[in-house]
Amino acid sequence: MAHFATTVSQVSFAVPVGTDSTHRRSVFKTHNVSFGDRSLAPAIALDLKSWSAQSKNRRVLCMSVQQASRSKVAVTPLELENAKEPPLNIYKPKEPYTATIVSVERLVGPKAPGETCHIVIDHGGNVPYWEGQSYGVIPPGENPKKPGSPHNVRLYSIASTRYGDSFDGKTASLCVRRAVYYDPETGKEDPSKSGVCSNYLCNSKPGDKVQITGPAGKVMLLPEEDPNATHIMIATGTGVAPFRGYLRRMFMENVPTYKFGGLAWLFLGVANTDSLLYDEEFTKYLQDYPDHFRYDKALSREQKNKNGGKMYVQDKIEEYSDEIFKLLDGGAHIYFCGLKGMMPGIQDTLKKVAEQRGESWEEKLSKLKKNKQWHVEVY
Repeated sequence: MAHFATTVSQVSFAVPVGTDSTHRRSVFKTHNVSFGDRSLAPAIALDLKSWSAQSKNRRVLCMSVQQASRSKVAVTPLELENAKEPPLNIYKPKEPYTATIVSVERLVGPKAPGETCHIVIDHGGNVPYWEGQSYGVIPPGENPKKPGSPHNVRLYSIASTRYGDSFDGKTASLCVRRAVYYDPETGKEDPSKSGVCSNYLCNSKPGDKVQITGPAGKVMLLPEEDPNATHIMIATGTGVAPFRGYLRRMFMENVPTYKFGGLAWLFLGVANTDSLLYDEEFTKYLQDYPDHFRYDKALSREQKNKNGGKMYVQDKIEEYSDEIFKLLDGGAHIYFCGLKGMMPGIQDTLKKVAEQRGESWEEKLSKLKKNKQWHVEVY
């Protein structure tokens, strides 16, 4: 195993919890961790061998939940607020930056289809980014389609604010679902067809090196000209990543130049309760900021829509369509992030709702795009 980072104050750890929500205390040693002038105690340092053996198929409670339970957290360096334009492509594929894995945490419970991990990467402050941007990751090894060449860059939306999970501007977090392939005839997993980069990231250990590029992207940047604006965020699965960054900036961090006083409304679509990502964190915001945050979940394998079918995010959008359309008419921003397959159903729903209201969806969509209220990033 590669050298393990010993600076606890820069590390975001996870606590495996059983289905009865009891902590496995034997795995951990507690420390007080200070971020700026705020104490986040107790934080968790873990014995990696014990953790690895006990953590599989168990829901993970990110340290971010402890962070969310605190009052506003101080962030540094505030110089990160000074840039007038977002940083773009500081590191390119031919000359990537070598960053270090800080932690890898399983985010989902045992009944979730597939595995999703929260991965914290130390970039040393050398690859700054803004909320809503992406990092490129180049997995090790040779590109099978271009022998002798490295793998192509894979883009991942960043799931943290510009200050990272340690609030010091030196880390970035990714939300990565392990891509696996099941043979349709045998029903068995075929490791030879697994996603190269997602499995590399989910299998990585603290101290491992990772080649990153970027940051990339401008379409999902959080508009901050009006701190009282409404932001409607629609995500499927790991598409929640940029929205986690937005919400931490709005509700967790004490950023002197950005005091959010508007409405943030998150719609998250996943398979079931065990598949929810950062749910404890979002629920805490709901408790602490009920006038400024709304949170609606679409659980396709547990909930039914009004027609008795599976509940998807578009069904939730239809449920609140009148309110959403009024907010859009009032200048609200709307964001979509997740798998490409989410958009046709959502577009169909919005078109149907517009027609029911006697409006042309094409005209409305054109206006939203012109006003820069429409933000889409799918993959």
